[in-house]
Amino acid sequence: MTKITLLDGGMGQELIRRHGQPASPLWSTQVMIDRPGLVAEVHRDYADAGATVATTNTYAIHRDRLKGGASNHYASDGVELANMEDQLEALHIAALDEAEAVRGRCRIAGSIGPLGASYRADLHPEETIAVPLYAEIADILAPRVDLLIFETIASLDAARSCLIAGRTTDKPVWLAFTVDDEDGSLLRSGEPLAEAARIAAEADAVLANCSAPEAMPAAMEALAKAGVPYGAYANAFALLTKAFLQGGTTADDLKAREDMTPATYADHAMKWVDMGATIIGGCCETNPAHIAEIARRLRAAGHEIT
Repeated sequence: MTKITLLDGGMGQELIRRHGQPASPLWSTQVMIDRPGLVAEVHRDYADAGATVATTNTYAIHRDRLKGGASNHYASDGVELANMEDQLEALHIAALDEAEAVRGRCRIAGSIGPLGASYRADLHPEETIAVPLYAEIADILAPRVDLLIFETIASLDAARSCLIAGRTTDKPVWLAFTVDDEDGSLLRSGEPLAEAARIAAEADAVLANCSAPEAMPAAMEALAKAGVPYGAYANAFALLTKAFLQGGTTADDLKAREDMTPATYADHAMKWVDMGATIIGGCCETNPAHIAEIARRLRAAGHEIT
């Protein structure tokens, strides 16, 4: 019997589905203003499904996103936003308040997404700029979370910045890397994931996230060498093409895979467990039904969900 930490699933896409509004550069942030309580509802549904970690809805709350720039959750889309930078701390507090809905049922993971834009290593600032920005968020989250999870890390430079910033707090630091959908041994930057694993050896856990489920076995092989607990939480998007990653497209161009049912996704997740993963869950376009099926499979296989 293996003890498995079961993460929750996607938040942003689930909020779109429940809120009924199309994707916009800050939809997952704006919804906490427009529909307070909706994020807490999602947290509760994931806990009911069996998740033991609730990830805060703070992925996109960065100064560069709130200033009214062109970055959204995925890539630059050219939409001009109202400047919300003065609400940086208030929005984090709102997300932390929503996560309190499952306090006592789940550990709370403070999510910190990438600076610049998701998947775009070329837009990530240099370390001297990145570390203070990440550390500012980590310091806001740390008093009310059980751990910090830096998500969708696309390059080695970003990984170093995240780790340094995370270590300014007293909370465990998890690093989650996004890998090439066609070759899970590579970061989105094209750099070897094995090099990222060397950096992650100084973290408390390491994962691969927001990439195709089929890419995760190769990622698991690389991350296992970090010598810390490892795992994966994949997305259920159609393949992220190189053209998409070069920019000029929007979140609306991302489509869910019709074949990635809860049963199919759980098939992938159980393979990761067979490879030694002890932390698994879901990312974009997965939902409570996916997590519930993973929980069912884990129990049926004799694993303990912790």
